[in-house]
Amino acid sequence: MIMYDLKTYLRTIDEVISRGPFKDTWESLSAYKVPDWYRNAKFGIFVHWGIFSVPAFGNEWYPRNMYIQDSPEYEHHIKTYGQQKDFGYKDFIPMFKGEHFDSEQWADLFQKAGARYVVPVAEFHDGFQMYRSEISHWNAFEMGPKRDVLGEISASCQRRGIQLGASSHRIEHWFFMGKGKEFDSDVRDPMERGDFYWPAMPGGDPQDIYCKPEPSEEFMQDWLVRTCELIDRYRPKIVWFDWWIQHSACKPWLKKLAAYYYNRAVEWGVEVAINYKHDSFLFGTAVPDVERGQFAEIKHYFWQTDTAVALNSWCYTANNQFRPAPDILRDLIDIVSKNGCLLLNIGPKADGSITEEDRNILLHIGEWLKKNGEAVYGTKAWRKYGEGPTKVEDGQFSDGIKKNFTSRDFRFTTAGSCVYATALKCSDSGEYDIVSLGEKDASKQANFHGIIHKVELLETGEALKWSRDEEALHIKCGIKSEDPVVFRLYVE
Repeated sequence: MIMYDLKTYLRTIDEVISRGPFKDTWESLSAYKVPDWYRNAKFGIFVHWGIFSVPAFGNEWYPRNMYIQDSPEYEHHIKTYGQQKDFGYKDFIPMFKGEHFDSEQWADLFQKAGARYVVPVAEFHDGFQMYRSEISHWNAFEMGPKRDVLGEISASCQRRGIQLGASSHRIEHWFFMGKGKEFDSDVRDPMERGDFYWPAMPGGDPQDIYCKPEPSEEFMQDWLVRTCELIDRYRPKIVWFDWWIQHSACKPWLKKLAAYYYNRAVEWGVEVAINYKHDSFLFGTAVPDVERGQFAEIKHYFWQTDTAVALNSWCYTANNQFRPAPDILRDLIDIVSKNGCLLLNIGPKADGSITEEDRNILLHIGEWLKKNGEAVYGTKAWRKYGEGPTKVEDGQFSDGIKKNFTSRDFRFTTAGSCVYATALKCSDSGEYDIVSLGEKDASKQANFHGIIHKVELLETGEALKWSRDEEALHIKCGIKSEDPVVFRLYVE
């Protein structure tokens, strides 16, 4: 099922690279600069919606796990739908109707949530494209909803001034369906490039970045052309990649993709970004992303956390374990104070509706940002990220660790002549003591020796009573809230 001329597109890619300022070398790509709009945005929304939303069991890895014998998904699938040779993953496609999908309603919610950018999954590990494509018929425009999902979201976001990104998980498709070849399943059906399950390579540990068989040249050419088609058709401001582009066989192709994307952006007069995990890209050539975690300390470079409102899954399931909105807000503030941004995922149902839990969390965040966004959007990291007794776990997959922040835990950001001090938890006594802003010995250059003229409660603008001595800046504020409390300090 080959629908396009691979060699012609590859020649086009080479031509764009040859005439643009970026070449496919790390030295050339090191000239990349992170867009100002991205640095200033701070908060975006990730969307995992696809065929996996139909079974809504386990998590978004259902299409792989249903072919792993004796797994919960394998047993659930047989019990619910029948043997995999008779009802395979592809047979969910007619059930994936998206009858309630409304990109305008989605974009309205994203806007109310305070998101400045949105990153829908364009193609997940399962190989089903959520957009119109010339590469394969297995896409949402021709099957399932029969809608150009990414195109509709793009148009709705554009009307609201929300930047569009797109995530590509195509590289993981090399191994993702391979377990279905180990027994009598529909994955064993004959296939060629462009087919849904192709290549479904068995064997190897996908966590091993040197695993064999490694992605073939044919697969990598197909990956490159798919990704460039996505870029050319929708012009996303962010292209987000999952971890497996770290595989050793991918390195030359990553440089080619980045050069093509950055050159196209120059042609179009826009600023773009690539998200990557671990060390897939050479440091300084794209924006690093930390999955379900954050950093313990401030970083001198811009970075991103991607995490989800649910702890157990990125997609909709009937048993999602949702995080409280105030906890997500505390993470947002912590991340921004350390020179990062937050990409927060939701998982719509198969019919395209967004669950009440997802909606309520996003609206809660949006209401807080409406009052306190000045301390988030467009800010910079201050001379130190914060203070307090509660330690943040460093690195990925730590968002399930409960952080018991106190009213002594503060985070700092700055913009113009203001410093914003955010208490991550409200004080029961109404008293806040910020040690980092005390009048310490002037010989200790690491301390703050500026003049504070005024302290306000940011969400109301109310002038607060305060005093300052050698020990701390002391603020009195009677607000009661389950959310972080932000103080605006006028300094010089």
